[in-house]
Amino acid sequence: MEFDKSAPIMVLDSDDAWMEEQVKKKVWTGPLDQAVKLVDGIYNWGRRSSIWPMQFGLACCAIEMIASGGGRFDIARFGSELFRPSPRQADLMIVAGTVTKKMVPAIVRLYNQMAEPKYVMAMGACASAGGPFKEGYNVVSGIDKFLPVDIYVPGCPPTPQALFYGFLMLHKKINGQTFRNVPWYQAEAHLEVPEPILGPDIFDPRRAVEIKQVLADEKEMEARYVRIAARAELKHGKEGAEHAAAKPAPAKPATPAAAAKPAAVAAKPTPAPKPVSPSVAESPAEVKLEENKADANFAQQAAQHHAETAKGEAPKADPPKAETPKTEPPSPDGETKSE
Repeated sequence: MEFDKSAPIMVLDSDDAWMEEQVKKKVWTGPLDQAVKLVDGIYNWGRRSSIWPMQFGLACCAIEMIASGGGRFDIARFGSELFRPSPRQADLMIVAGTVTKKMVPAIVRLYNQMAEPKYVMAMGACASAGGPFKEGYNVVSGIDKFLPVDIYVPGCPPTPQALFYGFLMLHKKINGQTFRNVPWYQAEAHLEVPEPILGPDIFDPRRAVEIKQVLADEKEMEARYVRIAARAELKHGKEGAEHAAAKPAPAKPATPAAAAKPAAVAAKPTPAPKPVSPSVAESPAEVKLEENKADANFAQQAAQHHAETAKGEAPKADPPKAETPKTEPPSPDGETKSE
């Protein structure tokens, strides 16, 4: 074995230093960040190239999701053609369709059964924010109120191309992750998402303390009730105005009596509203209560105004006209015949 006599002699103080020097000679080493970046690239490439969605659909968006697996669109080029029937074999939950309150506990239960790493994609307007059924009594306005959503795919329903763009955005998110800080490699215990409780309504157990505090505050509860009533009154008044505007009233013929009416009577000023003395509020809840009461009063006045306007614009029946006797031309004898 030949030695390089020109190389400087290194003095090693311990066996550990000698072992470290031998490792540097035999193994490729570099900065730690570069090594982690290399491992992350290989690790994320394998994960993003084999995302298996769960075979799960709710409404019309699921039809578009099924169409994306056909030969025309070919979801296999993203490595996601294997829709798994079991949540324990799936990496991605595509919430495709309208999320009802009765279905939320089952969705959360399936999400908890999925193994890490797992992702959630809200497909369509209904899964993202409630869609056209947002104000329905049985529809949840967004699955993100119960599950951590990673990607939102807009549309009603989205096309397969939009779903594929969501896959590309998910790939981009996976590429930005590193195994040093992902949650499934941390020492902390992984907590499951608590299943919502379905009763007369549905609520998240994580908000139990907040709900108890609101129920204990009578002024806050009264303010909430008044706010709901004000919104309902405003909504119904607006709908009534739109309905009245959709049916224009026929033009009234000008009568001589109306034309001879003095201008001073026609231009009668309306009484100014009485100023409301502001009440001294002791807490923000009371201020909100007073504002909601003012909104409710305004809504009631608006409804009365719309009702009076609808009555005033109703067509009136014209009075019967008096028939005039018809006369015939005079006869040759000089007599006139009348009917």
